Amino acid sequence: MDLTEVASIIGAEFNGISFEITGLNTLKEASSNEVTFVSNSKYIKDIQNTKAAAVIIDKSLKSHIPQGCAALVVDSPYWSMAVLSKYFSPPIEDDQLPYAEIGEGSRVSPKAEIANGAKIGKNCTILAHVYIGAQTVVGDNTIIYPNVTVYRDCTIGNDCIIHANTTIGSDGFGFATNKLGEHKKIYQNGNVAIEEDVEIGSSTTIDRAVFGTTLIKKGTRIDNLVQVGHNCEIGEYCVMVSQSGLAGSTKLGRNVVMGGQSATAGHLEIAPFNTFAARSGITKSIKESGKTFSGFPLMEHKMWLRLQVKIARLLK
Repeated sequence: MDLTEVASIIGAEFNGISFEITGLNTLKEASSNEVTFVSNSKYIKDIQNTKAAAVIIDKSLKSHIPQGCAALVVDSPYWSMAVLSKYFSPPIEDDQLPYAEIGEGSRVSPKAEIANGAKIGKNCTILAHVYIGAQTVVGDNTIIYPNVTVYRDCTIGNDCIIHANTTIGSDGFGFATNKLGEHKKIYQNGNVAIEEDVEIGSSTTIDRAVFGTTLIKKGTRIDNLVQVGHNCEIGEYCVMVSQSGLAGSTKLGRNVVMGGQSATAGHLEIAPFNTFAARSGITKSIKESGKTFSGFPLMEHKMWLRLQVKIARLLK
């Protein structure tokens, strides 16, 4: 899309030399052919280092735009980004893509649907009513049980097991809200990548990234009924027990264990080898490794046990 057209869609003034824009991305990840946005002054330090062709920004921050980067000034950058995201969203399916490729030795149920552009590795088992979206890649020796849905552009590694009714690559829960309280969908134009030797239980949902990738690293085990939000990163050999959940952009280090119904707030980083007991509520990043936590507000498990004893004594 031409940069002048981008400016027109969001109602921004642009009088410079126009050129082709290939997509939207974050301040840190945007390339010289992409548009980014700034909706909060705490990201001022990142503006100077962006490689983006143009930045959607409000008037108060315009002076921070580096030389050679176009400023697209609007009243609400976050809302404008949401409006623009639709225009860079790929088609759900694409008949122009080549027929799906099925690797040697793979068994695909005639009741499964593999979209154009998808690739299935060797010795896979794809059971009834599975849907594999366009441009999705499934590695070797992977088993996908009935009614699993994998949206377009996702990747699943070798030796994985995906149990029934799980959804991989559905849209993250993202929207902008204006001053009138109206909501505008942010199209999730990233993907999900699952590395090798990952097992995912039934009826679990893993949301695709807004930009970039929601990443599940090798050896991880995810139980039934787990929610993984957009842009999350789950480290190697983590364990997530049933009904646990991660809000968007959370990063778990290696071998983190999330007990049943435990959950994190968004944009947190959890150090490796930490364990969270059932119903733990994590609202801040955890920088120390090798500890066990419980409760809400969150505290170390030994302290939580002592607290329960004192509460029980008060009730006698």
